[in-house]
Amino acid sequence: KTIDNDLSGTDYTFGFDTAVTIATEAIDRLHTTAESHHRVLICEVMGRHAGWIALHSGMAGGANGILIPEVPFELNEVMGWVESRFRSHYSPILVVSEGALPKDGELITKDATLDSFGHVKLSGIGEWLAGQIEQRTGKEARTTVLGHVQRGGTPTAFDRVLATRFGLNAIKAVKDKDWGKMVALQGTDIVRVPLATATGVLKTVPLARYVEASAFFG
Repeated sequence: KTIDNDLSGTDYTFGFDTAVTIATEAIDRLHTTAESHHRVLICEVMGRHAGWIALHSGMAGGANGILIPEVPFELNEVMGWVESRFRSHYSPILVVSEGALPKDGELITKDATLDSFGHVKLSGIGEWLAGQIEQRTGKEARTTVLGHVQRGGTPTAFDRVLATRFGLNAIKAVKDKDWGKMVALQGTDIVRVPLATATGVLKTVPLARYVEASAFFG
């Protein structure tokens, strides 16, 4: 039960595709206002420890920079992306995971309160980054924090089919008395994996995937 797609043992968690679709639609809309007002627009998406939503929505939405928790970022490099876009007479779009952090930096938190899981509430990296961009480049920057809008609304067809297949196979696992397992998607097949496998290690974005996406930065 996570839209972050950070469970091991499965290629996708249900809800992830919907969250990415919502974020991508928001990024598509932000491109228009970024160009009309000639400003930097930052889209902050969910992802405390894993940057899957930012990576997928950023690539799909044509972002000029993506920041994820797995790869601490250099501020000067981000400023370079921004300046490069303006030199080409385009307004940059940056997609940022809520858990992204600068090198030698700390998580940017909304306040000291905790969420229902006991985690410190994140949401602040986008506004912080906008301030840094304005201070360092003199360009106007604005942040859109998508927040819980990514969790609601109408599921995509992919998520509907995936959740239905998970449900059918979970019922079969109960009938088989195959306890302690999680139904998972591997390739196109629904399989069962031990719960310890699913929750033992967080599934994060491999460096190679981020390097692949970075071809479009700046």
